Amino acid sequence: MNKREKAESLFKEGYNCAQSVILAFSDELPLDEDTLAKLASSFGAGMGRLREVCGAVSSIFMIEGLLNGYISPNDDKAKAEHYRHIQELAEAFKEKNQTIICRELLGLKDGPSDYIPCKRTENYYAERPCTKFVGDAAEIIEKMILK
Repeated sequence: MNKREKAESLFKEGYNCAQSVILAFSDELPLDEDTLAKLASSFGAGMGRLREVCGAVSSIFMIEGLLNGYISPNDDKAKAEHYRHIQELAEAFKEKNQTIICRELLGLKDGPSDYIPCKRTENYYAERPCTKFVGDAAEIIEKMILK
């Protein structure tokens, strides 16, 4: 199973979009699965259902940070290089989906949703393209890691 398929499968199990992407890469990251799931738990539904940056996109940023992030606050070169990578990842997602903003991806009105998550039903998966976004994000970061 490739990373796209794994992320999509995790999403269909009930993990949020951010958790699904980061957990698909758990075997390549320096944290255990429980820690990764907790770390990403706040980013689902565009950051806690605020419908801001898509959780799948947030996870590709977290993965990039865990694998290639900078640690020194004074290393301007490393910081700039890292931010360049983050912007490349965002642009790759935008090329596939036109935006990285959750509410725009879902065609929702401005503003946050209530804080209560939707029940995962067959209808939910049929109406929401989130599975595709999770797959796209996993595919993008997998390609970036392999290059």
